[in-house]
Amino acid sequence: MATKVHLFKFVSLLFFFCMWTPHAAQYWNITLEGDSLKPGDTLNSSSRLPSAEKKFYLLFATMPVAGTTQFLVIMDASADRGGNFVYVANPGNPIAQDSSVLTLDSAGTLKITRKGEDPIILYFSTQPTMNTIATLLDSGNLILKEVHSDGSTKRVLWQSFDHPIDTLLPNMKLGVNHKTGQTWSLTCWLTDQIIAPGPFTLEWDPKGRELIIRRRGVIYWTSGNKFQNMLLDKSMYNFMVATNGDEEYFSYNITGQSQQSEWMINQMGRLQEIKGPIIADAGLCYGYNTNGGCQRWKQPECRHRGDTFELQSGTFYTEESSFLDSQNLSTSDCRHACWSNCSCVAFSSLFYNGTGCAFWTEKGSFIQGDSGSVYILSPNHSRRGMKKKIRNVTIITVALLVICLFVLCYVLRRREIVLEGNNETKVEKELLDLVTSERSINDNVIPDNGKRDHDLTVFSYASVMAATNNFSLANKLGEGGFGPVYMGKLITGQNIAVKRLSRHSGQGGVEFKNELILISKLQHMNLVKLLGCCIYEEERMLIYEYMPNKSLDYFIFDSNRSMLLDWKKRFNIIEGIAQGLIYLHKYSRLRVVHRDLKASNILLDENMNPKISDFGMARIFQQNEHESTTTRIVGTYGYMSPEYAMEGVFSVKSDVYSFGVLMLEILSGRRNNSFYQIEHPLNLVGYAWDLWKEDKGVELMDPALNDSCIKQQLLRCIQVSLLCVEENAVNRPTMSGVISMMTNENMLLPSPKKPAFSFGRKENENEAEIHSAYGLSFSSMTAR
Repeated sequence: MATKVHLFKFVSLLFFFCMWTPHAAQYWNITLEGDSLKPGDTLNSSSRLPSAEKKFYLLFATMPVAGTTQFLVIMDASADRGGNFVYVANPGNPIAQDSSVLTLDSAGTLKITRKGEDPIILYFSTQPTMNTIATLLDSGNLILKEVHSDGSTKRVLWQSFDHPIDTLLPNMKLGVNHKTGQTWSLTCWLTDQIIAPGPFTLEWDPKGRELIIRRRGVIYWTSGNKFQNMLLDKSMYNFMVATNGDEEYFSYNITGQSQQSEWMINQMGRLQEIKGPIIADAGLCYGYNTNGGCQRWKQPECRHRGDTFELQSGTFYTEESSFLDSQNLSTSDCRHACWSNCSCVAFSSLFYNGTGCAFWTEKGSFIQGDSGSVYILSPNHSRRGMKKKIRNVTIITVALLVICLFVLCYVLRRREIVLEGNNETKVEKELLDLVTSERSINDNVIPDNGKRDHDLTVFSYASVMAATNNFSLANKLGEGGFGPVYMGKLITGQNIAVKRLSRHSGQGGVEFKNELILISKLQHMNLVKLLGCCIYEEERMLIYEYMPNKSLDYFIFDSNRSMLLDWKKRFNIIEGIAQGLIYLHKYSRLRVVHRDLKASNILLDENMNPKISDFGMARIFQQNEHESTTTRIVGTYGYMSPEYAMEGVFSVKSDVYSFGVLMLEILSGRRNNSFYQIEHPLNLVGYAWDLWKEDKGVELMDPALNDSCIKQQLLRCIQVSLLCVEENAVNRPTMSGVISMMTNENMLLPSPKKPAFSFGRKENENEAEIHSAYGLSFSSMTAR
């Protein structure tokens, strides 16, 4: 798992840095004359506006973050700081490349116009203002002012210094204007690559007369009212603190006129001079002491003074891991989540752009190298020594008891091994009876010998090796808990997908045989087709038809690819999944409950037709059997029905519940577990229920459907999905009923009741959910 995460990050990061560096590239080729824009003047993506002494430039900077986008920025032009943005006019609202123009019109409105979208207004007056001019000063401040006929300033209408982002320049203010309600504070970027508000802010506290750094509203660091906690040469600065009836603020300037000083706060809470020394580092504050201005807050019982996270380069190997795949999370959010979870021992960013989180929750081995950056928990050394002494005493105390129990445990274990061995031997024998890998025709396909009751084709190991180019990395489609999946091409020209089970995967002989036999007996246009299998020594492989469009989650949870699925296609996908479930529950030769229906297990063919995949967890029901109970609960949290997750009871209504959750995800383009940062910890099911109660169901719609959605169909689908996720299984419709309710617009639908699991998990109860194909992602739960 660790190797997979770091390889993904490395390849993505390499591609990203080939495309972009975090400073403004020189896409302009025209430097405007003068330092001002007059009414009617414009600034486009190929030009820049200098300050009088060319210390700063105003320009559109292009950067491919989530596509090729532009921002209007003020850039420091100093030789040793070139390319740093000291102001961004449209953070969190990027503009398509080469479509933006900064305009000052005759009415005094300063705005950014863009093709096909509404303009971004920087300043607008309800009363048109005459004789305006926008000037970039050598202080880095862009001001819009009204001037007299002789050119002197009448009043300042707007200035960039009133809208700071992550950089504080000399004579900028931090504080509040009580007269206008204007507040001045710095907010870091989400990551080095994403210009959007991040977790840390730098503010002025008028009551304490000190600077403070907050993370998500919690005070991490203070400067002290004499600025004693700031790590800088105070002789170089003049600090100014103003308190009057209108304003309370902090600002600074520098004593040497030739010096340049700019303060910036980053996504880890570090305040420093750009290209200079650190002023404060809130990232070193863990809440257990007040060293250097750090503040205290309530700690988890498992964390102690001196515990820290150390940044190391390499790969962390362990079996226990989890993910948060939100791109609204920065590295400091990952650190907070790991710190709050007593079982977490290491974390890293999940995506190339520094967002998302990967966590490791048990001790493993760390191998240093250049494969990635990992933050590893480093407990206090003295506390570790005390723990070691206590552990040694405990070991000595219980040693005799262990010796006494050893023989008994050994006997019981031997008995268990014998039973497991007999069961494994039985499964192996059944598999060998099922197929024989040594028989072949033209070293390509082994035909059925006519004695089996299925239509499986048995592929030779050599033919699979040839089809996949010896399982080359270039042919690899993905990897999950059961092992990798490779694309292959047979000598007949047919494309195939080979699911190669890892020897250490959670899928053993029983699950392999279950999927092998089960899918071979199921034939439906909305079920993935199993072409055959290959068993060679310890190798076990399933060969499927190749799905060129991967899985459903690859499209609906991506803001760009989701545009490819309009309303008609999504409705057809929903209907196709439902038809596949009806076949499983009612019309197939076997009555089947899938038990792991989710977006990653829905594959899409070349025409975007859905096909249900991954039957390793499926169970066969007798025709007169309505439900069953298990103590081994498998599947994915968030898609599980309450009776299955809590009591191990499953039936066809369990699949109906999973279908309801999946249907909401298709309609909204959001994951069920993507709501942990909202004030109320609702999951998608709860969010949809709240909107439905308030008669705001349309707000659930994926914005990508704005131009194609049929609103009445959407609302009907939402109502049907809420009926599918009701708490009591008996109240949920059958899949046949679901199809009728979706397609018969004259049918009167019942009102849904409050759904089960309408509240999401807490921050430290996250599951690993990765884009997958051919049934690669897998989670296991224990009944509570």
